[in-house]
Amino acid sequence: CGNFLIIAYRELRLLELDVLREIHAAEHDIGTRVLDISMLSKVNVDQFYGIEIGEFPVRIAETAMWMMDHIMNNRLSLEFGEAYSRIPLQVSPTIICADALETDWSELIPPEECSYVFGNPPFVGAKFQSKDQRRQVKRVASLGKSGGTLDYVASWFILAGAYVNDCIIRIGFVATHSISQGEQAAQLWPLLFERQGLDIAFAHQTFAWGSDARGKAHVHVIIIGLDKQKFARPVKRLFNYHDVNGEPEESKHSSISPYLFGADTIRNPFLTINRENNPINGFRKLIIGSKPIDGGNYILGPSERRELFESEPEAEEFIRPFVGAREFLQNKQRWIISLHNATPEQIDRMPRIKAIIASVRKYRKKSKSVPTLKLAETPTLYHVNVIPRSSFLVIPQVSSERRQFVPIGWLEPPAIPSDKVRILEEASLLEFALLTSSMHMVWLRTIGCRLKSDYSYTINLIYNTFPTPPGYPGRLRRPTLERAAKSVLAARADFPDSSLANLYDPDLMPPKLRQAHNALDREVDRLYRRTGFGSDRERFEHLLALYEQMKSPVLQGARKMNRKSRAKIDNG
Repeated sequence: CGNFLIIAYRELRLLELDVLREIHAAEHDIGTRVLDISMLSKVNVDQFYGIEIGEFPVRIAETAMWMMDHIMNNRLSLEFGEAYSRIPLQVSPTIICADALETDWSELIPPEECSYVFGNPPFVGAKFQSKDQRRQVKRVASLGKSGGTLDYVASWFILAGAYVNDCIIRIGFVATHSISQGEQAAQLWPLLFERQGLDIAFAHQTFAWGSDARGKAHVHVIIIGLDKQKFARPVKRLFNYHDVNGEPEESKHSSISPYLFGADTIRNPFLTINRENNPINGFRKLIIGSKPIDGGNYILGPSERRELFESEPEAEEFIRPFVGAREFLQNKQRWIISLHNATPEQIDRMPRIKAIIASVRKYRKKSKSVPTLKLAETPTLYHVNVIPRSSFLVIPQVSSERRQFVPIGWLEPPAIPSDKVRILEEASLLEFALLTSSMHMVWLRTIGCRLKSDYSYTINLIYNTFPTPPGYPGRLRRPTLERAAKSVLAARADFPDSSLANLYDPDLMPPKLRQAHNALDREVDRLYRRTGFGSDRERFEHLLALYEQMKSPVLQGARKMNRKSRAKIDNG
């Protein structure tokens, strides 16, 4: 309802009042002349323009602007002791009822007459957009046939960049934090930086905006200000939130990264992290767990498992623990029927299992997906078949934003991991140490995608791109790191009845476990920089500079050579 215009108008009038007070202080104090205050105020409502899609909010905004003008005129009158009003109303704000994405902004006000473009565009994620909204985003962004995965709010940034052209106009929008995370960052920011020549002038990192009666935030947002690169100011202001519900701490930089961190130490401040199909850091390949696509027929709860055992004892050999993120973190139990090694004769002796196989085939045949229809030909197999034969490292796909560390650990066969976890077979303590460190966690928190507000661990964006320490893996202090990693695992083992979810709850985390993680962090930090790091901000800025180096052709060649010699290194 025009709130951004109303508040901006009020604040500009207050600034103007400060200026008038300073200019006329001497004359006003000694009464040397009578001021005509009707000639003092230069800020008026007709300097404000808006586009709003709802008719009723447009009318409210117009009325509210006049009301704010009246309030500020009263403030001016009180300051200078002379009554002043702008009645009858002779000018008004220009607020049109229209869809901002279907409107030529220059027809509302030519860009050469405009000073600021700002607002609070609608927050609609790519998966929740209507067909019309999706078409609008594709048209505005011009990202090709797919249209990318941009949030609806990104369209306002792109249109604003096109609108300002070569004018000295500052853009400022409240936005969802997702546009500076995950694959969206690599889609949106090159458009703004390269196609439209914009630069980040100031930014507020993620903070909680608005709350209900229980103090729960309605939404997590960022604020980003943009200038044309040719008019960019030398000092950029960044507001860092250590607590999303707290007050920010300001820092100043020569450049701000699209991930809303200082970019002073990298050559290309506009650098974005792109998905990689394979690790570019020397890591082994990380994969997802098994994905049955079975309509739930192969998956058993405790009572279903017990009933199957009672009616068909031979089936016990083929029922194995099925572990996803929920089971791994919360010690929940679930099982899956695994017929990968079952012979036709064995299956033929189990009527219940045969019926389940038939149900799986029927479910797959009903699908409209060609790959799923193909799977109906092999109903005893999953869509993704990952059946580990030795211990494997587990990373949950989704983890609560409240946790400082994503709980990572090992599982043993006969457990079968689900596609809700990522697994690293034949993982070493060295890999565990790096992946569970704060260096890796800040990489995840900053560039990773979010599911609602929780962390979502994506292999090609997080794991494959994470900058490993210089000299990895051959020239690291393996014994020291391994001891620190063992201390973390030993601290967990002291609480065998506690789930990982409880152990890593920030309010419940045992001091011994926290101390072990802090010790591990000190060891890992020193691999990257001898003096360590004082904050996550310093960690990420250092990692960003390493990523830039890692993407250089020379270093990529060296990484490939490292991978070829890994087997020798791992075997000592």
